[in-house]
Order: sequence, then structure tokens, then C-alpha cells
Amino acid sequence: MERDARGRAAEDQALEFLQHQGMKLVTRNFHSRYGEIDLVMQHPEQGVVFVEVRYRNDHRWGSGAESVDGKKQAKLIRTALYFLQQNPRWQALPARFDVVALGGGVQIDWISNAFSVSAW
Repeated sequence: MERDARGRAAEDQALEFLQHQGMKLVTRNFHSRYGEIDLVMQHPEQGVVFVEVRYRNDHRWGSGAESVDGKKQAKLIRTALYFLQQNPRWQALPARFDVVALGGGVQIDWISNAFSVSAW
């Protein structure tokens, strides 16, 4: 399977999983000059959730969750801030960053509030 198709399938699986947790999709693949956020979700009680989806078929170089390093977190934060600037209706709600890591098969590792933003 091509990389783009695998990524899309992983996002589909993560989206379905999060919707079963009670979240609603706000937008998918939000792009800015700073980067991309795979899924922007709304949690009924906890506000807006920015979700990074990572798929790893082979864990030799670490898990998908481990690949969300400081540089990737900084890109996600800048992109989320841009999203909030462009979408004022979400600005008053609490926000968090989640990571959904998928492995070969059906393994899903959901890390809620995976990292925080000190200047949020």
C-alpha cells in the first residue's frame, strides 16, 4: 500500500475510534504554512482536540507516539494557534493535543493530552 493510502487509512481508523469515544469531527487535514493537523475534534466536555495520527508498521525506530518529538510538537502548536486565529468560535474553549498511534494490525494507542503548551 502506498504511503499516502496507509496514512489516509490510519486517519480513518483514528477518526472512527475517536468518534466512538464521543468526539465530533471539526475538520480533517488542516493545513497552514506552519504545518498540518490530521484531525481537529470537538470533545463534548473538554473543548477542541488537535490530533496527530501516527502509523508505524515496524517499531525498529520507535513507536508512532515516540516520533512526535519537540520539533513536531512545535509545528503542531503553531498550526493549532493559526487554526484558532482563523476560527474564532473555538478560541474560548479549552484545547489539548492528543496523539493516536497505530501499529500493524488493530493496535491503537491513544494518548490524551500528549503534550502541553506553557504559553497556551
